[in-house]
Amino acid sequence: MCCTDMALAYVEAHAGWSEANTTPSLARDYSAFLSRAPDGSARAAFAVEGVRCAGCMSVIERGLAGLPGIAAARLNFSDRRLAVTWEPTAEPAIGAVLEALEALGYRAQPFDPGRLATAEAAETERLIRALAVAGFASMNVMLLAVSVWAGNVSDMTPENRDLFHWIQALVALPAAAYAGRPFYEGAIRGLRAGRVTMDFPITLGLVLTLAMSVAETLAGAAHAYFDGALMLLFFLLIGRVLDQAMRRRTRACAENIAALRSASATLVEEGGLRDVPLAELRPGARILVRPGERVPADGRVEHGASDLDQSLVTGETGSVPVRGGDAIFAGALNGNGALTVRVTAAAGASLLDEVEGLMRRAFDARSRALVLADTATRLYVPLVHAAALLTLAGWLVAGGGWHAALLNAVAVLIITCPCALGLAIPAVQVAAAGALFRDGVLLHDGTALERFAGIDTVVFDKTGTLTLPMPTLAEGPHDPQVLARAARLALSSRHPMAAALQRAGEGAGPFPGAQEAAGLGVRAVVDGVALRLGSPGFCEAEAEAAATLAAHPDASVICFRAGREAPVALPVRQELRPDADAVVGALREAGLRVLVLSGDRPSAVEAVARRLGVTEWEAGLTPPDKIARIEALQRAGRRVLMVGDGLNDAPALAAAHASLSPVTAAHVSQAAADALFLGRSLAPVLCVLAAGRRARRLMLQNLWFSAAYNAAAVPLAAAGLLTPLIAALAMSGSSVVVTLNALRARRTPSTLRPAAAAPARTAAIRAPAAAGGRP
Repeated sequence: MCCTDMALAYVEAHAGWSEANTTPSLARDYSAFLSRAPDGSARAAFAVEGVRCAGCMSVIERGLAGLPGIAAARLNFSDRRLAVTWEPTAEPAIGAVLEALEALGYRAQPFDPGRLATAEAAETERLIRALAVAGFASMNVMLLAVSVWAGNVSDMTPENRDLFHWIQALVALPAAAYAGRPFYEGAIRGLRAGRVTMDFPITLGLVLTLAMSVAETLAGAAHAYFDGALMLLFFLLIGRVLDQAMRRRTRACAENIAALRSASATLVEEGGLRDVPLAELRPGARILVRPGERVPADGRVEHGASDLDQSLVTGETGSVPVRGGDAIFAGALNGNGALTVRVTAAAGASLLDEVEGLMRRAFDARSRALVLADTATRLYVPLVHAAALLTLAGWLVAGGGWHAALLNAVAVLIITCPCALGLAIPAVQVAAAGALFRDGVLLHDGTALERFAGIDTVVFDKTGTLTLPMPTLAEGPHDPQVLARAARLALSSRHPMAAALQRAGEGAGPFPGAQEAAGLGVRAVVDGVALRLGSPGFCEAEAEAAATLAAHPDASVICFRAGREAPVALPVRQELRPDADAVVGALREAGLRVLVLSGDRPSAVEAVARRLGVTEWEAGLTPPDKIARIEALQRAGRRVLMVGDGLNDAPALAAAHASLSPVTAAHVSQAAADALFLGRSLAPVLCVLAAGRRARRLMLQNLWFSAAYNAAAVPLAAAGLLTPLIAALAMSGSSVVVTLNALRARRTPSTLRPAAAAPARTAAIRAPAAAGGRP
């Protein structure tokens, strides 16, 4: 049997691929999962099951690196997506990759977003059920255990004590058998592949504790340890559920990007029009983009005119007029005119594909950064089980016998039940998230608090971030009669700039018979007078528009003309957020470096930067440009907070050390950001930095306390000096101490007050020293 057939048999057996639920082409042809780069190299993505820790990444990547023709293998720990690239001269063999992964102890299948969503939903449901069972069982077993502990120091008879132990066993054994399956299965797969995974010591501890408890119950002993085993399982499952939730969020980014991609294109041929899959488009082809459709590929307009939402490129929420000769990009939303476009970059090479690739690489890089909880978990399990093993060996060497040796080894496992450790990080995250919510910040990811704590550089987008998302008419001496007629005409337009004039009207209705000219503006005839509202060219107002822009360099213009009267250019701008200058000033005073990176034109960006006192700014940046600037800062040792809202900001938000978006941001940007903030104020930027520093400090305090508790308790348990009652009281006490300390995060500093109050508050967000130094 060849590698491909073996892999297919494996996938059909373990992933449910069969004739009944899969199309024949998907089940027997892997070519749909391959993509080709311009240099001829092939690339494929795989969904890998069984990845539990950062060590799995190196195992998989090293294991695949030795396969013939493999140029690179990179695993994203966040969404378990494995990207494999073959050499240009090599024949890609997906089956060989699947077989190699199986030999390493991992289930895998070619990456299919639809199947991944279904599989993740099923796994999440399975983990939540296991968590519910473990939580319910641990509470009931703990109640019985407390009764036994109290009875051992009072007048409980041995018969009643044994009855309580057997009831605990009846509850704990089935619950542990069901709830522990995610760990048991991972341990067994690893052993079959000749590896010891992180699931193995967990499984070993659970099985030994339960077996020892049953043996003690059979012997009529005074103590059993069912409660400790279930508590351990409960806290470990909490971590698994949170990890699964984070993977769903990462996948949401990919889904939002996919929503911008057209599934097909309308090809213009000599014989007429033909709908073709996007994969069939080639550079040089001519396509038709109808009103309301998304542009399927990068190209240049040959015929037609329209307004396009190109926020993916510029970040500007306003539509951009395009006509013959203008370049347009995949993912842009066509407005009100049909366009004939000559394709310059098709599927796989468009700007949208580049944005998606940038976001994937950004998440790859972030997934490799271990946070405090990961580090603590990686150290805890091997150290605890090593201590238990040494206790067992020590008592055997000392001649204590197997019973005493096993009893004290299990006591070590119980006394180190990670209640305090399990609460050390999540309790702080929950308290800090609640405090931020009261300040108008919605935290997507609790681990982001640790990243907010290290920020020393803040990068702002301009449009929709430093400014309010909706444009307004600039203040000035406007003729009321002109403004009233322009506002009524604007009611017949869908252009965002027209919306600024609509709000300036006084409630009058639109002119009857008004018509919108695609990509140009709105026209109407009122009392025999032709009225026009739109672009300078449409209103023959180029000179007036140039004069208005010279007086308002940070504004855009919309022009109005009535018959033979002189045209009027009205300045429209996006106003700064009310406290933007105070927030930026507080950031600089706290020692943070502040930059503005925008896709808008230079004059508008310069005006905003000058008003805020920001000396470092760049304009006209594309998504690759933004991510390149952020990566350069991070290579210099800076820890960057990106604050942005546009589609073009999404890769930069993902690549930054931490990220923040307004709740009005594009869906892709919301999914990529670590937190969202509500309202018109920019002060939440200061809130997340203050909350991050306070939360990290409390997390470290909790971890140090947990470490000190275990350092003191383990030697006593290993020496046989602690009774289960004392151990239980110690565990409960440590959890209470950790929880009370975590509640201090609820006193997170709130929003920044005006500049007069800023100095007293900036101490809470004082920037740490940057490795790269201040330029």
